Amino acid sequence: MRPRTQLTFKIATEPEEFEQIFRLNHRTFVEEIPQHDHDPEGRLVDRFHDQNTYVIAVDESRVVGMIAMRDQRPFSLDEKLGSVDDYIPNGRSLCELRLLAIEPEYRTGRVFAGLIELVVSLGLERGYDATVASGTVRQTRLYAHLGFKPFGSLVGSADAQYQPMCLTLEDFVDRGEAILTRRKRDEPVSLLPGPVAIAETVRAAFAAAPISHRAEVYHERRQRVEAALCRMTGARTASLFLGSGTLANDVVAAQISLLDAPGVVISNGEFGERLLDHAQRFDLDHAAWRLTWGAPIDPRVLGQFLDSRPNTRWLWFTACETSTGMANDIDAIARICAERGIAMCVDAVSAVGCVPVDLSLAHLATAASGKGLGSYPGIGIVLHDGTARSRPDRLPRYLDLGYHIECGGVPFTQSSNLLFALDAAIERFHARDVFADTRNLAEWIRPKLHASGMRMLLPDTLSSPAVISMEPPDSVSSRTLGDRLRDAGFLLSFESGYLLERNWIQLCIMGDTRRGDLVEFLAVLRRELRRPASSSMRSTRPTAILPRPTQTHRATR
Repeated sequence: MRPRTQLTFKIATEPEEFEQIFRLNHRTFVEEIPQHDHDPEGRLVDRFHDQNTYVIAVDESRVVGMIAMRDQRPFSLDEKLGSVDDYIPNGRSLCELRLLAIEPEYRTGRVFAGLIELVVSLGLERGYDATVASGTVRQTRLYAHLGFKPFGSLVGSADAQYQPMCLTLEDFVDRGEAILTRRKRDEPVSLLPGPVAIAETVRAAFAAAPISHRAEVYHERRQRVEAALCRMTGARTASLFLGSGTLANDVVAAQISLLDAPGVVISNGEFGERLLDHAQRFDLDHAAWRLTWGAPIDPRVLGQFLDSRPNTRWLWFTACETSTGMANDIDAIARICAERGIAMCVDAVSAVGCVPVDLSLAHLATAASGKGLGSYPGIGIVLHDGTARSRPDRLPRYLDLGYHIECGGVPFTQSSNLLFALDAAIERFHARDVFADTRNLAEWIRPKLHASGMRMLLPDTLSSPAVISMEPPDSVSSRTLGDRLRDAGFLLSFESGYLLERNWIQLCIMGDTRRGDLVEFLAVLRRELRRPASSSMRSTRPTAILPRPTQTHRATR
C-alpha cells in the first residue's frame, strides 16, 4: 500500500488499534527480526502489554508505526544488564521505550519523527527527564541523531542484537529543538519570582471548601505550618498575616520603631531600596549603607562601618536581593551583629524555601507563601524571637505583632484556603530535597543560558540558585524578548520598572519548577534569540562594585 500524505499520531485506545499493534509487533519482531517464536495467528502480545502506553502512527484506520512507553520497574533492560541506574545520571525520573516498529513503506523518517514528537510531549507531561531503550544495531545512527548515548554491552541474540541507550532531556534539547518549540501548552509555565509554578497537591488543597479561621482544625493546621517554618529556618516563632511580603516588612518596620534607637539599612539592589522606603515611612532613625547593585556585602567593611557608629542597635538587609539575584551572607552578618549586640532584621522573602537559611539569631525576619515555599501569594510571614509585646499606643492594630501574638495568632480574618495550600506546599520539603533540586537545576541551566547568548549579572558564587538575573545580547530588548517568551508560554520577570530601565530579564526557579519545562524553555529561548528584534536597547549592566555615599535619617520622634 502506498503511504498517504496525512498521518495521525495518537495514543492507542481502541480494541482495533491494539489488535493491529499485536500484528505489527509480530511482523517486526518475529518475521523481520527473529526475536520471538512464530505465532500461527500472526499476533505477538508483549509481556508488559498491560503496563505499556502505545504511541502509534495511523494512516486513515491503519496502524503503520508504534513505540511503547513504560515506567514500571524492573525494566526489560534491568533484567538483561542489572540495574540501569548504574549507567545513567542520578536522581532521574525514568521511563523505558520499547517496540519501535514501522511498516517498511513508511520508513522515510516522517513516521519516526512523529512518534518521537508525541513521545517527548507525553514524557514531559508525565514528568520524565530521561529514558532508556534498546535500539537495534541497524538503527544506532538514527538514535544517536536524537541524542541517545550507548551504555553497557549488546543484548539480544546473534540474529537480533540491541544496544542499550539512554537519552536525557539535556542531551535531547539541542537535537529536538523543533519538536520542543512546536509543543502547545494548556497553561503557561511560570518562571517568575511570583506567582510561582504551583504543584497539583497545592492546587487541590487550595480548592477545598473554606472553613472558619476560628475553627479548631484551622488552629491546628496553622500551628503545624508555623512549627514547620521554624524548623526550616531555625527561628523561634512564626506568625502568619493575611497579606504579602511587603505587609510582613511593614510589621517588621513597626517593631523596629519600638526600639527607639538608631540603626542601619543595607541596600545593594531594588529590594534594599524598598527597605529604605519602609524605614522612611516609619520615620526610623537610620543610616543607609548603599552599595552598587550587584555588589556583595563585605563583612570586614560592614564591621568597620558599624564600629564607626557605636550607637547602632539594629540592622536590616535582604537575604536574597531579588533584583540581581545576589545572595547576601546571613551567617556572616549574624556573627557581626551578635558580637556588637545589634538586633538583626532580615527580609528573607526570596530566600526562605529557595535555599537553606539560618535565622536562629535574627530578631525579626520575613518570608511569604508565594515564592520559594511554592504556594499562592497571600500569606505574609514574620519569623521572630518571640519578644514582641502589644503597643496599642504606638502601632496600628494590623501591624502590631505583639497584639497578633496575644490573640493566639489569629486576631483577624484569615483564609483557610491559603493556609491549607501553604501546608501542602511545605509537605514537598519533607518528601524530597527541594534545595538540592533548585541548586541542581540552576547549575544545569546557567551555562546553557550563557551559551545561548544571555549574560549573567552575577557569577554562580554570588547568586541565589533560585534567581537568575540576566541581560540579553546587545541590541535585543528585554521587553521584546519577554513578550515573545510569554507568547510562547513562558512567563519571566521583565516588566518591573527597574528591570526595563536596565534591560534585564529574570528566570526564577521557585515553586514546582520542572526540568522538562526548563528544557522546553531553552529551546524556545534559542529560537527567539535568532529572530530579528523589532526594537533594540543596549544593556546598562552595573560595571563597578563600589559603596555609594552613606545617607542618614534621624527620627523626629
